[in-house]
Amino acid sequence: MAESPKVQDLSSQFKPYVSADESMAELSIRALLLGILMAVFLGAANAYLGMKAGQTISAIFPAAVIAAAAFRLPFFRGTILEQNIARTAAAMGEALIAGAIFTIPAFLIVQVNGQRLWTRFRYWDSTLIMLVGGLLGVSFIILLRRTLVEDVSLPFPESAACVEIVKAGQKADSGAKHVFSALGLGAAIEILKNSSGFTLIRDVTSGFIQLPKSVVHHFNIDKVPIGDVAHQGAIPWSSPVASPALMGVGYIIGPKWAAVNFSGGVMAWLVLIPFVLFVDPDLARRLSFQGQPVGLADQANSVWYNIVRPIAVGAMLVGSVNTLWGMRNSLAKGLVHSFRKQHNTSTDSGASSSRLEHDLNFRWVIAGIFLLLIPMVAFYYSYMHTLGGAVLSALVLVLTGFIFTAVGGYLVGIIGGSNQPVSGLTLSALIVAALMMLAIGQRGPAGVAAVLAVAAVVCCAASAGGSLIQDLRVGHLLGGTPWKMQVAEMISVTVISFVMVFPMIILHEGNIATGGIGIGDQKLPAPQAGLMAQLAKGIVGGDMPWGLLIMGMAFALMLILIKAPSPMLIAVGMYLPFETTFAIFVGGIIRWAATRIATQRSMSEDRQAALTNTGTLLASGFIAGEALMGVALSGLVLLKLPSVTKMITGRDELGLLQTAGGWLSILVFACVAYVLIKIPIHSAEKGEGVSVRLE
Repeated sequence: MAESPKVQDLSSQFKPYVSADESMAELSIRALLLGILMAVFLGAANAYLGMKAGQTISAIFPAAVIAAAAFRLPFFRGTILEQNIARTAAAMGEALIAGAIFTIPAFLIVQVNGQRLWTRFRYWDSTLIMLVGGLLGVSFIILLRRTLVEDVSLPFPESAACVEIVKAGQKADSGAKHVFSALGLGAAIEILKNSSGFTLIRDVTSGFIQLPKSVVHHFNIDKVPIGDVAHQGAIPWSSPVASPALMGVGYIIGPKWAAVNFSGGVMAWLVLIPFVLFVDPDLARRLSFQGQPVGLADQANSVWYNIVRPIAVGAMLVGSVNTLWGMRNSLAKGLVHSFRKQHNTSTDSGASSSRLEHDLNFRWVIAGIFLLLIPMVAFYYSYMHTLGGAVLSALVLVLTGFIFTAVGGYLVGIIGGSNQPVSGLTLSALIVAALMMLAIGQRGPAGVAAVLAVAAVVCCAASAGGSLIQDLRVGHLLGGTPWKMQVAEMISVTVISFVMVFPMIILHEGNIATGGIGIGDQKLPAPQAGLMAQLAKGIVGGDMPWGLLIMGMAFALMLILIKAPSPMLIAVGMYLPFETTFAIFVGGIIRWAATRIATQRSMSEDRQAALTNTGTLLASGFIAGEALMGVALSGLVLLKLPSVTKMITGRDELGLLQTAGGWLSILVFACVAYVLIKIPIHSAEKGEGVSVRLE
């Protein structure tokens, strides 16, 4: 892990892009409306992506690009500080929904004594979790702004890159054309492969490779034969899903991390599942349905869901602890740094004469934090039915929320928001809450619900706080007014909390309407939420497959011992469907190919950075386009409307889908590869694009 630079006193040398003396429009209605509109769309895209692939994308770059382009339109011209407000409000949508999808779906996934906590999304419960968590995260960061934002020892890499994008957007093309063109193409491809659209493309092709029959001759420790067992089994295989969004994810995270993620899929689907099928020849008979042995597809899916995924959960647990342990010096430094300086920043910032130093009144912020405890106490009481336990849960929430928001904000300053270990921080909060429930004797469904609620609010707080601290740093460099940005974030959190539950509901109910089980289904696995559900249920509910989890923990320990990169990401790959990790891997290969071609053409480092940045914007557009169209088509299902194919042709399915659908999917891969390789290279060779690295 890279160490942060040594502290230097550069406060007297610092000059923002817009000086403190300049007066221009900033917290305007149009900036807020544009920001909230972007927040809703980018948040919906991340809801789709997070539940489908366990990944989210940072909204700071596409939001900055779109805001710069929008405020250059003749009828919508605005100032650079209005762009800053719009981007700030937009980034909150991605951050808050990331916190929500990592935890709230756990209420639907977890089962205690054969009973689900939620049988369907509870709108008001979900909204309350997002609202309180988001506002707490914003409030905590307001108290820590001067400590973190003005500390020149923190590089804030993504904030620095975003500032360069904003500056470049004042003079030339911001790159918005790349985002919107890829968005349209991604949406069009989704219509052609989604079962609710005009389906021409079969996005996945799968099958099995039968293993040759084998007879294993068993003997005891004295080498005396004790029996022969016949084995066969099979290896499940699948093509990568024809998804521009998942390939976009792979492009953004790069070939190394895409390969690491895919290695988990290889371990799960090409090693563990075939191994179980091979060593258990009677599995099909014991899994019989209506008196008939189940097929290989059902056997493989059952093994993955009930055996491999608990192993992956155990590996994720150790991977999360290892991630936090690797950051222990930064974590400790962040806590000490925050608490040491807090007494100097706890006075009313209104005394400062410069607008660049004006925060919201700290007294009101602290009062607001305590007011937010009231609805949370009521929420916890509705599950626990004990006032003391509800109050204790709320206090644990505030304590862990502040600590992990402060730590998360410090880490964002070092490694960027995209690399903030939100799931690891949330897992720590969940374990603290679970142990507290055991200490007060709160078990069963009520205890599990309380633990998940604490973790969910902390996760939303840490996500929102990480977004705000990064945005405040951008504003600090550009010359934005802190209190205006803080107000924009609070307004954005409030609106998003009431709106962003709907994409989750639409995806969940739409999956059920097409024959799935909703969140937790193979098409919506929501891996982080599954991890939270498994641990809360196991620790508090006393129902955990400890043997499988211990195997997963041992596997992760082995990865740590051989210094494998990111055991956590490998475990997530094991938890996801093979076609998902395969598609992400393909995106990583495309990024590698583009970089390789650029190197062969002897491009300078600046031009290669511009190439990668253009590709990142295109990949972001693919993600947004597919995700938004996927949510829209799920809405058709909920409205009980027929598919687009049915509307146009009167038939449920076209014959072309069966005869050529699989072959047509090849065109999707070719199209995505062309866009992510040819266009960025052409743009870089023409000298277009921002050359500062976005990662």
